[in-house]
Amino acid sequence: MPSFLCWHAVNLPYPTPTQRLLPAAKAEAPADKSVAASLKARFGKKVYAAQDLKVLSVSETPIKGIYEVVVSGKQIIYTDAKGDYMLVGDLINVNTRQSMTEERAADLNKIDFASLPLDKAIKEVRGNGKLKVAVFSDPDCPYCKRLEHEFEKMTDITIYTFMMPIPSLHPDAARKAELLWCQPNPTQAWIDWMRKGKLPSGKANCENPVAETTSLGEQFGFNGTPTVVFPNGRSQSGYSPMPHLKEIIEKNQ
Repeated sequence: MPSFLCWHAVNLPYPTPTQRLLPAAKAEAPADKSVAASLKARFGKKVYAAQDLKVLSVSETPIKGIYEVVVSGKQIIYTDAKGDYMLVGDLINVNTRQSMTEERAADLNKIDFASLPLDKAIKEVRGNGKLKVAVFSDPDCPYCKRLEHEFEKMTDITIYTFMMPIPSLHPDAARKAELLWCQPNPTQAWIDWMRKGKLPSGKANCENPVAETTSLGEQFGFNGTPTVVFPNGRSQSGYSPMPHLKEIIEKNQ
């Protein structure tokens, strides 16, 4: 059972969600064929054969003698050429403060924005709506509300909000999500609650996609809110303030 989080931006020596996307890290060159074959045999047929682990790719890293190995589930590990030692965690570029692992994972897990069920999202158009972004959000998540206040400062953007209440953190979130969706004007109801703290009275009395959109977020591997999905398929976990938020959205259309 996955654990869930309400994401936030913090000041740490490794990159915040904002920094992770500016700019995108490029994948290193494929490893030498003999090294790749050796590591595929080592991990796939010997060490983890019982787990039916499959090696999807082997690439060089900026560190001589250390290789990136992508295995089943698009998990990233690092190892030496013989596969005798394994590193699990983030490879950080100290100069740019970028997590190369996060950037690589984002590339491996790109989402087809055009295939998102936008009819099951709350849609807000600001200005001409030129910029596009989708957000998986929990109505009781404080950092989701902070993100909404940042969106309020933007113009010329279309925001698609997919409800993703996390009951383990916010027991009343699912009820609120359904209630907001069932209002005559869901977009205004969402804005009033997330940005003004005004929740409509009554009970949800309509069919709603909350369970479906929550499941969709989980299928994408999202385990926290807010999670932002950009038109180029990349995603970001967490809240980013303006003007960084606008810069990230513009760079990932």
